[in-house]
Amino acid sequence: MNHDWLMGLLGGGLIGTSAAIFLLVNGKIMGASGLIGGLVDKSGMSNWQERAAWLVGLFAVPAIMTLIWGVKPTNITGNLAVIVAAGLFVGVGTRIANGCTSGHGICGISRLSLRGIVATVFYILAGGLTVVIFKHVLGVI
Repeated sequence: MNHDWLMGLLGGGLIGTSAAIFLLVNGKIMGASGLIGGLVDKSGMSNWQERAAWLVGLFAVPAIMTLIWGVKPTNITGNLAVIVAAGLFVGVGTRIANGCTSGHGICGISRLSLRGIVATVFYILAGGLTVVIFKHVLGVI
């Protein structure tokens, strides 16, 4: 039996729980771009240890799970230039939107924030449009 749905449910539950704990403990939204951005532009140095620990966990947990369960196949392109460009566009987009999918999508929607809901709708529309253009029109991915 395929357990991908169970892993997605478990992962979503863990993300939601960690976002709730972060909000309860800090009184701030757990948004990846804000946490990382605060380290980069030095505006979040008052709690840099917490930000750094969160960032280490963001990379360490998937690495540990990969060691335990192995690498799973994905639908990602093998074109490194496309992956790098996509990462840069996501970074620029999160700065323009003043947040990312974890801040707006998880925390914003769960708090019924109109700003979070609108931002998430636009993220989804932009992602869909990007796939149509780059996969079906240009054939890059």
